[in-house]
Amino acid sequence: MKNILITGGAGFIGSNLALKLILKGYNVRILDNLLPQIHGKDPEKTSTLYQSIMGKVEFIKGTVTSKKDWQKALEGEDVIIHLAAETGTGQSMYEIERYCNVNIGGTAIMLDILANEKHSIKKIIIASSRAIYGEGKYKCDEHGIVYPNVRVDADIQAGNFNCKCPICNKPVLLLPTSEDSKIHPISIYGITKQNQEQMVLLMGQALNIPTVVFRYQNVYGPGQSLTNPYTGILSIFSALMLQNKTINIFEDGKESRDFVYIDDVVTATILGIENNKANNNIYNVGSGTPISIEEIARILLDKYRLKGTINITGKYRFGDIRHNYADITKINKELNYSPQVKFDIGIEKFCKWGKTQKLYENKYSKSITELKIKGLLK
Repeated sequence: MKNILITGGAGFIGSNLALKLILKGYNVRILDNLLPQIHGKDPEKTSTLYQSIMGKVEFIKGTVTSKKDWQKALEGEDVIIHLAAETGTGQSMYEIERYCNVNIGGTAIMLDILANEKHSIKKIIIASSRAIYGEGKYKCDEHGIVYPNVRVDADIQAGNFNCKCPICNKPVLLLPTSEDSKIHPISIYGITKQNQEQMVLLMGQALNIPTVVFRYQNVYGPGQSLTNPYTGILSIFSALMLQNKTINIFEDGKESRDFVYIDDVVTATILGIENNKANNNIYNVGSGTPISIEEIARILLDKYRLKGTINITGKYRFGDIRHNYADITKINKELNYSPQVKFDIGIEKFCKWGKTQKLYENKYSKSITELKIKGLLK
């Protein structure tokens, strides 16, 4: 299997993956629409991600919502790595049609072609997300393993941010979320990723095409867009800090995420291609360690050598979770994967790169205003 199609391959994960695959001797074709939100204005001239792959891959500028673009991209390919998606929980809560059209509709077009037309696809790899787990996995002293429901608005407004047992409503202990955990997304983005998984796994089995699902945690590293306000907390905070803006942190700052370095994500994804033990399986890809958002902000200020202002606001967004970090036991046991880049090393590389970036516009404030207008930020 030498011919690889990467949808969304000009993005952060896709471009890094493409370059590594080329080094390993694969032929890489990319289908990407060079969305300005990710690549900026006039992306063919200004996008560093696009520039990094230009001339090294076969590039098709197109969209996964077009059947003709899919048909052109699939011709002669052995493996599909389906990364193309609208991302970001906040934006998904008010651009519902677009998220569904791209994430669910685009995947449906791919599967429709595979079911009804001649093709040479021998494996499908799909990028899923930790967002499908909702609030994740916890332990209640009385009821054992539980999966908390969406946090109650009245509790959050009163400053009670932590999850509770869905049975007795008592405090619960956070646990790493394993692949067999309950799937109950609390954002439109998470719902679309759940649908993608279900569709591809079902049709992969029906069409006898081995399928691998990777549930990525918060992927970061040099090259990640600092101008996309939905790209991830490290980039959002970095852009604000480098423009001497106040860092406003939602809730009490104690909410946490699992950050995994881009090189480790690329390694895991390639294992999905090359290791047949991965076939028809689902894997978490993360570091297995949670870090609080307030701690992240303070680490970034230290690395950038800045004296910025951190403001714990107590506000919250609909669709946000409290905590979630990955149990990576399964991928370690079955594929011999373990993250190699520790957070202190990865964040040093990220910030060293961040210092070199020119920032022309602060789009984050606009995104927050949109959430407020629509009643999604409390």
